[in-house]
Amino acid sequence: MPSSTTKLVAALAAAPLVIGLAACSSAGAAEGDDVVRIGVVGKSDPQWPAFEEAAADAGIDIELVDFADYTQPNPALTEGELDLNQFQHIVYLADYNVSADADLAPIGSTAIYPLGLYSLAYDSVDDIPAGETVAVPDDPSNLARALLVLQSAGLIELDGGGSIFSTVDDIDEANSKVKVTPLEASLTPTSLPDVAAAIINNDFVQDAGLTFADAIAQDDPSDPNALPYVNIFAARADDADDETYLKLVEIFQTDPEVRAGLLEASGDTAVALTTPVDELVDALATVEDDTRAQG
Repeated sequence: MPSSTTKLVAALAAAPLVIGLAACSSAGAAEGDDVVRIGVVGKSDPQWPAFEEAAADAGIDIELVDFADYTQPNPALTEGELDLNQFQHIVYLADYNVSADADLAPIGSTAIYPLGLYSLAYDSVDDIPAGETVAVPDDPSNLARALLVLQSAGLIELDGGGSIFSTVDDIDEANSKVKVTPLEASLTPTSLPDVAAAIINNDFVQDAGLTFADAIAQDDPSDPNALPYVNIFAARADDADDETYLKLVEIFQTDPEVRAGLLEASGDTAVALTTPVDELVDALATVEDDTRAQG
């Protein structure tokens, strides 16, 4: 892997990100009406009602389209069924753009979230017996980040120290304490009764009856090397300079009620960000280049 990405994420790995689409109408986006359709995961989170109200106060009519599956919002945006989406970090977007030959672009940052390890049986990673099984999300970007969290917690060892491209094949089993089972992200919480612990994406923590404080290990979202895991608003490349869309990003980043909802939804674990767009674009290009090189 090129050294630029290795240095960027060597100490860290992901988060922010379910099984079907809930109510997505493409009529407005296709016919060019004034409603801005935004794809999200977790429409019930408290930042979204505040965002809708703040957008309306600014004269912008938005419709939040709720998805249950991370694989759906990017294709819906590419195909014009959405105008924007906000659910993913840069690594996830890079993987999608490369695999789908798409050109979705970040137009603003929202926050970065820690990725946590949870257990119903053990209060500490030190209590997990050797040979037990830990579940992790199976989508490539979050799988790699989850493996890095487990490595940081001393539960596994990855060949070469790991990277944003690590897979279960990179686990050095002889020097690892636990076995790892990848599952679809929304299923890792439900696996908890059957495994020693599970990496659970933030979107599913509270739905599983857990709190963020229940995590027995997590990565550090404030690490300056965490840029690839910053969550973003994404648009089609041709719309990246749309004034209305950029205004919505500004509202999300500056409205105090939206910010309060963001923190509430994350159990005060989110680190809200206003990363310059050019830095997001550069990070995306770097990760895309490195993803292609892996191919």
